[in-house]
Amino acid sequence: MLIGAHVSPAGGLARAIERGEERGCQAIQIFNQSPRMWKPTAYTEEDFAAFREARSGSPVKAVLIHAVYLLNCATEDRDMRAKTLASLTQSLRVGHGIGAAGVVLHPGSAKAGDVGKAIARAGRTIAAALADSEGCELHLENTAGTGGTLGRSFEELAALIDGAGAGERLGVCLDSCHMLASGYDIRTPAKMAAVLREGNRVLGRGRIRSLHLNDSQTPLGSNRDRHANVGEGELGRAGCRAFLTARGLQRLPCVLETPGANREGPSREEVALAIELSRPAARKPRAGAPRRG
Repeated sequence: MLIGAHVSPAGGLARAIERGEERGCQAIQIFNQSPRMWKPTAYTEEDFAAFREARSGSPVKAVLIHAVYLLNCATEDRDMRAKTLASLTQSLRVGHGIGAAGVVLHPGSAKAGDVGKAIARAGRTIAAALADSEGCELHLENTAGTGGTLGRSFEELAALIDGAGAGERLGVCLDSCHMLASGYDIRTPAKMAAVLREGNRVLGRGRIRSLHLNDSQTPLGSNRDRHANVGEGELGRAGCRAFLTARGLQRLPCVLETPGANREGPSREEVALAIELSRPAARKPRAGAPRRG
């Protein structure tokens, strides 16, 4: 598993690689534009080339882009949906330019409206963004289920994928905090395995493409999106280990979006802890079994 953190590209895309290296990352995630503004950053081919060159000689082997939180693919407001489409399309184009594993997207919110109609609107917006870009995958992130957010269940994610055309570029990003908050108990290896079996049945095998490791400040089924540092929330170290070591997820990029000790994001020490938790525990010898050596 390639583990790392969300980092800033401030000062140039290549600086994100430096910040990943400083934290001991094998994978990084970035915003491709300011998360507080609609205007996309105008990167050039030279920016993309500098990023690819910096990455080629680094331990960072996977990159994700997170679409900004302003986007709502399901909105009924046509102007906002147009701005959402433009921003998402640009994210996919930047992802293609830097060789990202995918763009991670919060699918949107129905607010107080009809969920089925909201999923249909989101599907059309996502399909349009994919049609106007190439190469880069789009990973729909599961949500905690706050309010009318879409993607709180495998069934909603599957409906969104179908509504967007069910193409090969569509995948899912699983967030551990959101899973617990939306009611999926993943705190033991057996429970995590059962949840993954359900996910593969509903989504189809191969749709889960990336991971977010975040502990949760709030309990199972709370429907509240409150990230905690690794091992310091309702999942605890045991739950984070169950998530990281689940069979079938080991080759996926996994990034931390935790607040960090000083609200400065994931630290080098926290990334190292996640890497340690991702390693399968050594098997204890059976009672009476002869020891080697």
